[in-house]
Amino acid sequence: MSTDLHRHPHFISLEGGEGAGKTTALNAIRQALEAHGHRVLLTREPGGTPLAERIRALVLTPDPEIAAEPLSAEAELLLVFAGRAQHVRQVVQPALAQGTYVLSDRFTDSSYAYQGGGRGLDPTFIAELERRTVGLQPGLTLLLDVDVAVGRARASGRGEGPDRIEREQDDFFQRVRNVFRQRAAGEPERFRVIDASQDQAGVAAQVVAAIDAYLTKEGGNG
Repeated sequence: MSTDLHRHPHFISLEGGEGAGKTTALNAIRQALEAHGHRVLLTREPGGTPLAERIRALVLTPDPEIAAEPLSAEAELLLVFAGRAQHVRQVVQPALAQGTYVLSDRFTDSSYAYQGGGRGLDPTFIAELERRTVGLQPGLTLLLDVDVAVGRARASGRGEGPDRIEREQDDFFQRVRNVFRQRAAGEPERFRVIDASQDQAGVAAQVVAAIDAYLTKEGGNG
């Protein structure tokens, strides 16, 4: 892949910490895009292809067979980027080439936030992996921003067992949130920050307004 990052206007990502309400927002974004007459492919990271979903399981699913062998921060990062490279080549780029809008539940910004902020890895190393193995940025990234305590309380009420990353402590997730906010402040032309402390209807209204404004800026239905 090219070592340059190409920002594609038909590629939209949704980011945020635990309990930010991404499922509701994803549905609202997809419906807004379809209302403008666009084909939409909804995908996710880690994952998005059969191979990348296997990698997702390695990263997120607690496995008693390897519980005694902690996954290093570097290994976690490289696994995520291996899945991302496969995802981009097999799913994202072909769909974009056909004129489809690709909506991804997380993308590379999550690596800067979770493995960079949360794990403390060097962001320049992450940037190098991004350039050399991905080469692609969303044209629009919606960041669902919510207080860590509020988000974790919501997540704990879902009734699902926590995955390996969800088991981290509050200070980890505060570092994640800080990096997301820093990236949004540094790239205001790409990011739209959504106040995710509101109820589901309020969040959905915000993301729909952001999508409508983005499509208008990009030329309406073009």
